[in-house]
Amino acid sequence: MADKPHPSETHPHVLVVDDQDAVRDALRLLLKHSGYHTSEAATPADALANIQSAEYAAVLVDMNYSQDTTSGEEGLALIRELASRKPDLPVIAMTAWASIELAVEAIREGAVDFVEKPWKNARLLSVLESRIALRRSENDVRRLSKAQALLLDEGDVFVAESQAMRRLMDDVSRIAKSDAAVLLLGENGTGKSVLAKRIHRLSPRRERPFVKVDIGGLAPTLFEAELFGHVKGAYTDARQDRAGRFETADGGTLFLDEIGNLPLEQQPKLLRVLEDGEFERLGASRTQRVDVRVVAATNADLDTEVNAGRFREDLLYRLSVFPLRLPPLRERRDDIVPLARHYLAAASRRYRRDSPILDSSVERALLDHPWPGNVRELAHAMERAALLGAERVSADDLRLRRSTKPRSMEDMTLDDAEAMLLRVALDRHDGNLLRTAEHLGITRQRLYRRLEKHGLQRDEE
Repeated sequence: MADKPHPSETHPHVLVVDDQDAVRDALRLLLKHSGYHTSEAATPADALANIQSAEYAAVLVDMNYSQDTTSGEEGLALIRELASRKPDLPVIAMTAWASIELAVEAIREGAVDFVEKPWKNARLLSVLESRIALRRSENDVRRLSKAQALLLDEGDVFVAESQAMRRLMDDVSRIAKSDAAVLLLGENGTGKSVLAKRIHRLSPRRERPFVKVDIGGLAPTLFEAELFGHVKGAYTDARQDRAGRFETADGGTLFLDEIGNLPLEQQPKLLRVLEDGEFERLGASRTQRVDVRVVAATNADLDTEVNAGRFREDLLYRLSVFPLRLPPLRERRDDIVPLARHYLAAASRRYRRDSPILDSSVERALLDHPWPGNVRELAHAMERAALLGAERVSADDLRLRRSTKPRSMEDMTLDDAEAMLLRVALDRHDGNLLRTAEHLGITRQRLYRRLEKHGLQRDEE
């Protein structure tokens, strides 16, 4: 039979360590006929030299050698050294002096399994195959984790420690699997575009395009050409045919950011393609069809815009089959410190610096700050801290801009005002929940629910 090809994922390379020529020959033939490429070592010293000069998928290790034929101590010492030098390398122990105690000791020293001599071919090959497959799977997981870490560097992360965010992410995981149009609502900097990408990645369309359009940045005269494309000669500068964003996103997801800025005269054109999936390129007569899932986002109050006649009610219904509100950072206080640590670590990696430690004063400063710029402001603050290059970040290093005047009640939502009132009452009563509840005229159980709603820390008496 011809020699097997050079070791690869289909022909794994296995190191056989045994002081008996006959054993090594038998294992070489067995493994060769089973699709493995092998190398051999007669002593522990030879084995250690081998793993430094070649990459192996697994090692078969005899427990006893010429200096000590019964105790297994030489084998245990070799397993210990292999585990130290190559922690992820599967080591399978073999011995004719099998015992439960020796098997347990071999596992403790770093072996992944134990085979008794004389071995049964099916058992040995099964152990070898399963351990190599497991290692390959673990390597795949590590590679995936690195890929996810790169996404985190770009800020594509959702920390969901707070109750508000846990509820939101539960909703996202359910609706992402459908094709329903989603309208993301929330203040600037809350992470609407990141959430739009997450919805796409959790959807059956994840392998198809994700296309973003900043409606607020489009000139009204370019709206139709950008979204629907144009044919050559449709206008002065149209020198060739060009596909629009709907066409580019066919089969995938189209994210319409700042949809509240869409001019009223352009809204019927968007409504048509949302209703029946049909459009024409600018200057063309041929109707095209697309299959696109639309996610839109705005920081505007579209109900108010509808009442003012600036936004079509039927378009709002089409866009908001499932509306999702992203809470501002001040309403998800349990997420502030974990997010800060994430952004500090991500910025440190990006600038190739060691990630600093947060000083004890930082957590209080982070929680006290109102975060008018939300998650975006927090990310920028931690990037500044990382750039300073200090081993420990203090509150002063954050360089948070303080408001020159207290936020007025007129600028607050009802939730904002309730959260502020709760914080004031808690401070006045030094965190005592019973006295705080009595002061507010509510039961302690009702106070618990409101504290959880706003992500406020509560101290038990």
